Amino acid sequence: MSLLPVLLPLISGYILDLLFGDPRKLPHPVVAFGNLINWCERHLNQGNYRKTKGCLVALLLPLFIWGIGMGISILTWKISPVFYYIVASAFVFYGLANHSLIQEGREVIDTLEKKGVEAGRKRLSWIVGRDTSQLPPKKIYTAVLETMAENLSDGVVAPLFFYALGGFPAMMAYKMINTLDSMVGYKDPKYKDFGCCSARIDDIFNYIPARITALFIAIVGYRKGIFNFIRQYARQHASPNSGYPESAMAGSLDCRFGGPNIYHGILVDKPYIGTNDRELSRTDFRRAARINQMVCLLTLLIISIFYTIFAYNA
Repeated sequence: MSLLPVLLPLISGYILDLLFGDPRKLPHPVVAFGNLINWCERHLNQGNYRKTKGCLVALLLPLFIWGIGMGISILTWKISPVFYYIVASAFVFYGLANHSLIQEGREVIDTLEKKGVEAGRKRLSWIVGRDTSQLPPKKIYTAVLETMAENLSDGVVAPLFFYALGGFPAMMAYKMINTLDSMVGYKDPKYKDFGCCSARIDDIFNYIPARITALFIAIVGYRKGIFNFIRQYARQHASPNSGYPESAMAGSLDCRFGGPNIYHGILVDKPYIGTNDRELSRTDFRRAARINQMVCLLTLLIISIFYTIFAYNA
């Protein structure tokens, strides 16, 4: 078994993401996914059978993206292996979000510290679903760190996990699943029927990556008692998955996440993760950013080792 078709795009895509992040001025597959989801939602989320139509969308769109990815993979390899490596590397680059995740968090913190609380709230609203209009600085820091932890699973470990299982077609199919959940997977009256299947599928596909993410955060950000901390708090989160990376990050930083927040006009009283209700600072953000980078690198390293061992025993 040749390692190049798997590892060269993986490493190249990782380096591109490390250097550039999401190219805001270039076309992005996830933007196309969002446009496709919007079209389906506008035309199908009305009338009768909304749950059935939503389930069809949740199942067929990822399969459609996987099929396109397989077609691109086969065609580019037939044209030229070099062409395949270039295209596959580009898709891995687009599929990873570690650089942008850290950058977005840094921009919120910079805005908060340089332009004040009101500007920080507005900038935070670009990356979170909660109402930010009344958040104090401490809550802004908390929201940034929670988002970095949760999206370390959704935007880094999970895409790499599915790349390891099925190459960039599986990676892109996962990105469609995750985009569906982020756009329609809500419990409000508008989406509770149409988006319920998307939310459930996203929960299923993130089950293993979320727990891997928590393990890797605990390893690279180790503090005494962190594994007990994760066991204590991970399952208190309403999401079956988000509590794992969030509790791991809170344990690594020795701080408290969670608590009440307003989402789409509704007060959601989330349980607290941790008990150390201390002030947060840029130092905590920097530590979280280092953890994110190290978890991404560790995931890449483990995939590379796995494929190297598999290749030499095939």
